[in-house]
Amino acid sequence: MRGIRNRNTRPEMIVRSIVHRAGFRFRLHYSKLPGKPDLVFPRLRKIILVHGCFWHMHGCKRGIVKPQTNAAYWLEKRARNAQRDTVNQLFYRKEGWKVLIIWECEVKDTKNLLEKVTRFLATA
Repeated sequence: MRGIRNRNTRPEMIVRSIVHRAGFRFRLHYSKLPGKPDLVFPRLRKIILVHGCFWHMHGCKRGIVKPQTNAAYWLEKRARNAQRDTVNQLFYRKEGWKVLIIWECEVKDTKNLLEKVTRFLATA
Protein backbone atom coordinates (compact mmCIF):
# COMPACT_ATOMS: atom_id res chain seq x y z
CA MET A 1 0.00 0.00 0.00
CA ARG A 2 2.93 2.34 0.62
CA GLY A 3 3.69 2.54 -3.09
CA ILE A 4 0.17 3.59 -4.06
CA ARG A 5 -0.11 7.33 -4.49
CA ASN A 6 -3.24 9.43 -4.20
CA ARG A 7 -1.68 12.55 -5.73
CA ASN A 8 0.39 13.22 -8.81
CA THR A 9 -0.53 9.93 -10.44
CA ARG A 10 0.28 9.38 -14.10
CA PRO A 11 -3.36 9.91 -15.26
CA GLU A 12 -3.62 13.07 -13.16
CA MET A 13 -0.37 14.44 -14.57
CA ILE A 14 -1.60 13.83 -18.13
CA VAL A 15 -4.88 15.63 -17.43
CA ARG A 16 -3.04 18.52 -15.77
CA SER A 17 -0.76 18.86 -18.77
CA ILE A 18 -3.67 18.88 -21.22
CA VAL A 19 -5.63 21.44 -19.21
CA HIS A 20 -2.60 23.70 -18.81
CA ARG A 21 -1.76 23.53 -22.53
CA ALA A 22 -5.37 24.46 -23.28
CA GLY A 23 -4.76 27.72 -21.41
CA PHE A 24 -6.65 27.06 -18.18
CA ARG A 25 -5.13 27.66 -14.75
CA PHE A 26 -6.20 25.70 -11.71
CA ARG A 27 -5.59 24.91 -8.06
CA LEU A 28 -4.31 21.46 -7.07
CA HIS A 29 -5.80 19.37 -4.27
CA TYR A 30 -7.83 22.28 -2.92
CA SER A 31 -7.96 21.70 0.84
CA LYS A 32 -10.98 23.97 1.39
CA LEU A 33 -13.24 21.37 -0.24
CA PRO A 34 -13.91 17.88 1.13
CA GLY A 35 -11.91 15.14 -0.54
CA LYS A 36 -9.34 17.68 -1.80
CA PRO A 37 -10.37 17.51 -5.47
CA ASP A 38 -7.61 17.02 -8.04
CA LEU A 39 -8.10 20.16 -10.17
CA VAL A 40 -10.19 23.10 -9.00
CA PHE A 41 -11.08 26.19 -11.02
CA PRO A 42 -12.38 28.56 -8.30
CA ARG A 43 -13.28 31.42 -10.64
CA LEU A 44 -15.28 29.09 -12.89
CA ARG A 45 -16.72 27.09 -9.92
CA LYS A 46 -15.69 23.86 -11.65
CA ILE A 47 -13.89 20.74 -10.48
CA ILE A 48 -12.14 17.96 -12.40
CA LEU A 49 -11.69 14.65 -10.60
CA VAL A 50 -9.28 12.07 -12.02
CA HIS A 51 -10.29 8.60 -10.83
CA GLY A 52 -8.38 5.37 -11.13
CA CYS A 53 -10.66 2.71 -12.59
CA PHE A 54 -9.73 0.01 -10.07
CA TRP A 55 -9.85 2.18 -6.95
CA HIS A 56 -13.14 3.89 -7.76
CA MET A 57 -14.93 0.87 -9.31
CA HIS A 58 -15.43 2.09 -12.87
CA GLY A 59 -17.40 -0.16 -15.22
CA CYS A 60 -14.45 -0.82 -17.54
CA LYS A 61 -12.29 -3.95 -17.56
CA ARG A 62 -9.88 -2.50 -14.98
CA GLY A 63 -12.68 -1.43 -12.68
CA ILE A 64 -14.44 -4.78 -12.49
CA VAL A 65 -11.30 -6.76 -11.64
CA LYS A 66 -11.68 -8.89 -8.53
CA PRO A 67 -8.43 -9.34 -6.59
CA GLN A 68 -7.56 -12.96 -5.93
CA THR A 69 -5.96 -12.37 -2.55
CA ASN A 70 -7.85 -10.78 0.34
CA ALA A 71 -10.82 -10.17 -1.95
CA ALA A 72 -13.31 -9.27 0.79
CA TYR A 73 -11.07 -6.52 2.13
CA TRP A 74 -10.47 -4.97 -1.29
CA LEU A 75 -14.13 -5.10 -2.25
CA GLU A 76 -15.07 -3.30 0.95
CA LYS A 77 -12.25 -0.76 0.51
CA ARG A 78 -13.24 0.02 -3.07
CA ALA A 79 -16.94 0.26 -2.12
CA ARG A 80 -16.05 2.81 0.58
CA ASN A 81 -14.12 4.82 -2.02
CA ALA A 82 -17.11 4.83 -4.38
CA GLN A 83 -19.49 5.81 -1.57
CA ARG A 84 -17.18 8.64 -0.46
CA ASP A 85 -17.00 9.86 -4.07
CA THR A 86 -20.79 10.02 -4.25
CA VAL A 87 -21.06 11.97 -1.00
CA ASN A 88 -18.37 14.45 -2.06
CA GLN A 89 -19.93 14.98 -5.49
CA LEU A 90 -23.34 15.67 -3.93
CA PHE A 91 -21.70 18.24 -1.66
CA TYR A 92 -19.91 19.92 -4.57
CA ARG A 93 -23.08 20.18 -6.63
CA LYS A 94 -25.10 21.41 -3.65
CA GLU A 95 -22.54 24.18 -3.13
CA GLY A 96 -22.81 25.26 -6.78
CA TRP A 97 -19.76 23.52 -8.25
CA LYS A 98 -19.87 21.70 -11.57
CA VAL A 99 -17.98 18.40 -11.60
CA LEU A 100 -16.27 16.46 -14.38
CA ILE A 101 -14.96 12.98 -13.68
CA ILE A 102 -12.18 11.66 -15.87
CA TRP A 103 -11.46 7.96 -15.60
CA GLU A 104 -8.02 6.46 -15.96
CA CYS A 105 -9.11 4.52 -19.07
CA GLU A 106 -10.14 7.79 -20.81
CA VAL A 107 -6.68 9.34 -20.49
CA LYS A 108 -5.20 7.25 -23.31
CA ASP A 109 -7.18 9.10 -25.98
CA THR A 110 -5.71 12.58 -25.53
CA LYS A 111 -7.59 14.12 -28.47
CA ASN A 112 -11.01 13.21 -27.07
CA LEU A 113 -9.85 14.13 -23.58
CA LEU A 114 -8.81 17.60 -24.75
CA GLU A 115 -12.20 18.12 -26.39
CA LYS A 116 -14.05 16.89 -23.31
CA VAL A 117 -12.09 19.12 -20.94
CA THR A 118 -12.28 22.27 -23.07
CA ARG A 119 -16.02 21.76 -23.63
CA PHE A 120 -16.54 21.40 -19.88
CA LEU A 121 -14.45 24.42 -18.95
CA ALA A 122 -15.70 26.69 -21.75
CA THR A 123 -19.41 26.32 -20.94
CA ALA A 124 -21.07 28.50 -18.34
